[in-house]
Amino acid sequence: MSKDSRTPQRPIASGFGHGTTAMEVVAGIDLTGKTAVVTGGYSGLGLETVRALSAAGARVTVPARRPGHARKVLDSAGLPADAVAVAALDLADQASVKEFAAWFRSSGEALDILINNAAIMASPERRVGPGWESQFATNHLGHFTLVNTLWPALSAAGSARVVSLSSTGHKLSPIRFEDINFGLGYDKWKAYGQAKTANALFAVELDRLGKAGGVRAFAVHPGGIMTELQRHLAREEMIAAGWMNAEGKVREGFKTPEQGAATSVWTATSPALAGMGGVYCEDCDIAEPTDPASPLARYRGVDPHAVDPEAAQRLWALSADMTGVNAFG
Repeated sequence: MSKDSRTPQRPIASGFGHGTTAMEVVAGIDLTGKTAVVTGGYSGLGLETVRALSAAGARVTVPARRPGHARKVLDSAGLPADAVAVAALDLADQASVKEFAAWFRSSGEALDILINNAAIMASPERRVGPGWESQFATNHLGHFTLVNTLWPALSAAGSARVVSLSSTGHKLSPIRFEDINFGLGYDKWKAYGQAKTANALFAVELDRLGKAGGVRAFAVHPGGIMTELQRHLAREEMIAAGWMNAEGKVREGFKTPEQGAATSVWTATSPALAGMGGVYCEDCDIAEPTDPASPLARYRGVDPHAVDPEAAQRLWALSADMTGVNAFG
């Protein structure tokens, strides 16, 4: 595929921005008859993503590691079982991912929207499965297997979108192809960075492979948001990073969960993105490439290593080898 055939990595003047909320994004959009799956859709921006999709008429399923807890949260948020279903899924457990996908496919429903929202961040060193580093295994490999095993339902939709949540964390590390599981020494932030780069590259290659089947893929930076994602970080570490002051006040520029969910919902539903895909988005628009000379280079734009098509193909092949799953093999 020639470079010119890819969607350009540049803004399209969406009319939305940093402060837009998920509900504002779906105003006037009718998702009646559409089916969506949102991983991690019972806390933080995942919950607000589910709320917006459901309000627009979509039937939503929330896969959860703790389905009983997820059900209670959704009920208390005014999203009862007849509006939003819950099913068991542990992204760190490949067998669990396959079981969820088989359960969903057994319904015979097409899947119009899949939002890979769930993640862990800067967690202590942990190994899962056959010794995989847990952040890469959960944030990337779990979603890789989920998408590939749900492929029949996605392709049956005729025009589906897959949204993978990356972040500016991708700027912390490219894919460490020579030491992907950090066998030579663990660094929780580089591990998170690699996983977020993987989420972005996954969208690049899935879009290339999937568009012939009507499936387009996007990566999203939701913005800085205080949610349960920070559960592994001490308050002192967040103060040192400048995310909050000594009194616990979050710094200006952080988003609310309602604002943080907006870019995911926009990429999943916006008519302006018809015929597009394989790009990294932020603030409800396609992001610009990072300007290395900008004082905001750490926080704005997408670095070349996270949208490189050759790295994306290499990561896909490696992920397929690690998981034994490949809908396009």
